[in-house]
Amino acid sequence: MTRTAPPQTSTEPREVTVGGAKNGSKRTIPAAKAARFYPAEDVPQPKKTRRVAQIAKPRASITPGTVLILLAGRFRGKRVVFLKQLASGLLLVTGPFKINGVPLRRVNQAYVIATSTKVDIGSVTIDEKIDDSYFTKTRSSKGQSAEEEFFSAGQPKEKEPFPEAKSEDQKTIDSALIAEIKKVPVLSKYLKASFGLSKGQFPHQLVF
Repeated sequence: MTRTAPPQTSTEPREVTVGGAKNGSKRTIPAAKAARFYPAEDVPQPKKTRRVAQIAKPRASITPGTVLILLAGRFRGKRVVFLKQLASGLLLVTGPFKINGVPLRRVNQAYVIATSTKVDIGSVTIDEKIDDSYFTKTRSSKGQSAEEEFFSAGQPKEKEPFPEAKSEDQKTIDSALIAEIKKVPVLSKYLKASFGLSKGQFPHQLVF
């Protein structure tokens, strides 16, 4: 039994003969039928570019162990220790938490000031699991119904307990880091003190 291939549809317009004296005897029929509906306003097309997004390299003044000053966010004004750069380009830093209350977190290098103070972190082991996905928040699997949400409005929400595994990771890194900090006199007090500017002081005129 032989099978015949289906006729191929042409992508070019074709001419057909039309009867009647007033129809011009021939008519061009497009291969694709025009859409019945179209947007009332022009839809903006994204500009094509050949640029590829690349990870920003840390500044020359930011190396592992450098003490940074946070300029934005919840812990602005705090001094932290830079540990490593993550795959997203963000900086992994810690207070340590036991000294100034800053936990392991990611920060953008655009919002930090690098100081000349450094901490030896050669003995600090950073687990490979501490990456960008380590800091993503998981939504609760069970959502509230409309009735529960109505009656719970205005009431304080229950805080989710901090994961025990992350708490252990924080203690492991901090214990090794604090041991190195204690070797340098007054360094612990320096990290605990918050940064601020007095009247007439300008950050671009200061030497860190």
